[in-house]
Formats: sequence, C-alpha cells, structure tokens
Amino acid sequence: MEQAVPSSPLEQVRARIAGAARMAGRKAAEVTLIAISKTKPAEAILDLITQGQRVFGENRVQETQEKWPAIRAAHPDLQLHLVGQLQSNKAEEAVALFDCIHSLDRPSLVSALAKAQDKLGKRVPCFVQVNIGAEDQKGGCAVADLPTLLARARDSGIDVIGLMCVPPAGIEPAPFFALLDKLADDNSVAGLSMGMSDDLEIAVQLGATHVRVGSALFGTR
Repeated sequence: MEQAVPSSPLEQVRARIAGAARMAGRKAAEVTLIAISKTKPAEAILDLITQGQRVFGENRVQETQEKWPAIRAAHPDLQLHLVGQLQSNKAEEAVALFDCIHSLDRPSLVSALAKAQDKLGKRVPCFVQVNIGAEDQKGGCAVADLPTLLARARDSGIDVIGLMCVPPAGIEPAPFFALLDKLADDNSVAGLSMGMSDDLEIAVQLGATHVRVGSALFGTR
C-alpha cells in the first residue's frame, strides 16, 4: 500500500485553522492566515506564493523595502501586513509599503500615520496593539488607555479594523485572547489579530480573525 504523501507546512497550518474553526462553530474562511516572512529569503516566500498563500507579514520597514518590491511587481494580488513595532518617523514609508498595519499603539503614531495617509492619498487599515499582559518590554497601549487611543485614531481618519496582541510567553494564552475579544466588543471593533504558530487553535476558537504564523510555515528562525 502506498503511503500518503505528507502535506506541506502550509496545508498543515490551513488544516489546523479549519479544525479549530469547526470546533468553534466558525468557518475557516473567517480567519486570515498571515505568513510571517521576516528574515526569510525571497525563494521561501515565492514557494508559499506558488502554493496559493497571498497574505504576508513583515516586522521591519527597511527589510520590506529591500525584499518586497520585486515580489509584489510579479504578484500584484498579494497583501502585505506590518506586524512589528513602527517608529513614527517611518510612518510615511509604512503607509506606502503596506496594506495593513497591526502595531498602532500610541498617540504620536496616530498623528504620524494620519499625516502620512493624507500626504500619500492612501488609507491603510490598522489594528491597535494592546499590551495585554502589561509587560514593560513589549509595545502596545495599556488596556486602560485603549478607549482614548481608539477615539483619537478614529477622529484622525484612521480606519481601525481591530485589536492585536502578543500574550506573555510561557503562560496559558486563552485568558489574554478572551480579554482582547472582550475589549474589541466593548469598543466596537470587529477584527482580532491574535495567535501564532504554537497557539493558533486557541486563538481561532476565541474569535481570531487574523493569525500570524511564521515558524510553522517557514521553520524555526
């Protein structure tokens, strides 16, 4: 009897998302898989593109400027998301490069992004990053500051489509994902960017609309 050919990492991740969605009574199509391609060469990215992946995430403006123009020219249907911290002085470059930003986390960045969007005539949807575990070393706005930051972003004309978080490492993530879901409900935003390679099932079951997966697709860094 022939042995089944092992599925690709992309197929495996898609199957994990579909299984978690099914358990939660959701459709897999409700969850956008963002392939986190930071530090990965164009060859690895092109391999995923060939398999049908269309949404990718990068952490740094400079790396994106160096790596992505040629890829996007050949594949204009791709979406590129910024998932790393963004310096205010890089806001204009980020607006030019990306289709979505997941790390809006402070008033100065709201101002910089609003100014850049007006200058370039391009509206880029944003997730507000929440420091869900109140960790000093991590970016994200404090939970208590979220309503004020959301109001400022909306008043500035920024299209806030959801909230993003990175739970503390080494701790059960479910309570943090559940808190982000509640914060989104309380503040009338629909999107939830949460869940990575090790915990995407929990995130999907708790309402994630976007999962950010790197190592499960590309291997460990």
